[in-house]
Amino acid sequence: MSGPVGLSRMSYREAMRQALREALAGDPRVFLMGEDVGRYGGTYAVTKGLLEEFGPERIRDTPLSELAFVGAGIGAALGGMRPIVEVMTVNFSLLALDQIVNNAALYHHMSGGQFSVPLVIRMATGAGRQIAAQHSHSFENWYASIPGIKVLAPGTVEDARDMLAPALDDPDPVIIFEHAQLYNMEAEVPETRNRNIGSAAVRRQGRMVSLITYGGSLPKTLQAASQLAQEGIDAEVVDLRVLRPLDMTTILASVRKCRRAVVVDETWRTGSLAAEITARIVEEAFYDLDAPPSRVCSEEVPIPYAKHMEEAALPQPEKIVAAAKASLGR
Repeated sequence: MSGPVGLSRMSYREAMRQALREALAGDPRVFLMGEDVGRYGGTYAVTKGLLEEFGPERIRDTPLSELAFVGAGIGAALGGMRPIVEVMTVNFSLLALDQIVNNAALYHHMSGGQFSVPLVIRMATGAGRQIAAQHSHSFENWYASIPGIKVLAPGTVEDARDMLAPALDDPDPVIIFEHAQLYNMEAEVPETRNRNIGSAAVRRQGRMVSLITYGGSLPKTLQAASQLAQEGIDAEVVDLRVLRPLDMTTILASVRKCRRAVVVDETWRTGSLAAEITARIVEEAFYDLDAPPSRVCSEEVPIPYAKHMEEAALPQPEKIVAAAKASLGR
């Protein structure tokens, strides 16, 4: 669907599908593998139609064994291919943790630079859809703590379309986290491509409090910033985009300008990515702060099934607004 000149309107899901189609069409080494990616068209309908377009050699349905097909992807990458492995949900990626952490992330280092693993792993993450705890958690911070991999979290439609190509060009493993609540989100995106997978982005300029977030929490944080603006509070919103390596230059520039920081993160507060970011802010910009940094995270419980309890357990715009106002003493 077309919008103004130079812009196209699409959903996050359609953006991911376009990125996959372009990658498959542009490089014969690229193939996609995972559970239900072929005939079914993907659990979230991202890969719908790709089997008919590219055939079963390029779009491979796999058995229900994350350990096996992630391992196969690593082997294919070592052999010169450019595999894209889809893991249905981040919870199930734990079954492949050995392959990702002990193999993919380490080969380049342990081979003295002789081998690289140009593997892209896509996985859905996050809660908010009433599918209970085993399909709803956010483990981005676990993977962001591992040297040897790059971790991306596209929170906009444009990033959903544009991050895959540079990830495939990276000689080392890249994990792309797609928050399942974003798949239906629509936006107009420019025809030009943003190949930057190295830095954060300021999504809203402000001067009174820096709201730092990523992925599925980005729309909620932008909504909170709009609510704060109605109360005369000018909030800046920083979208991390890249969780490893963190772009501390952009984060610290925002914090030093606003002098207050709230980190919004759907993972649990204990051991969260928000905790790491907060610690770095305190280490590197302590004397620039006018108030202690604060965090808005998920409650310390398995994600509930009941809708009202699930909503209560997750970061929400009103919680972000309250944290921002508290940092200002309001």
